[in-house]
Amino acid sequence: MCLSCGYGEPDDDRGDTGHITWTDPRNASGAVDNGPEQAAGDIGSGTDALGTPPS
Repeated sequence: MCLSCGYGEPDDDRGDTGHITWTDPRNASGAVDNGPEQAAGDIGSGTDALGTPPS
């Protein structure tokens, strides 16, 4: 369905733009001139650094 759901269809948002698809890190990588894999890794690192979000 999307990267955030893990159903094996990484670029299909099923009509909901709130889902993270492969297009998102691909577009982000173009903004900072690195590859989509690096952008996805940086997103993961940034999320880890933030810790658990407040409820």
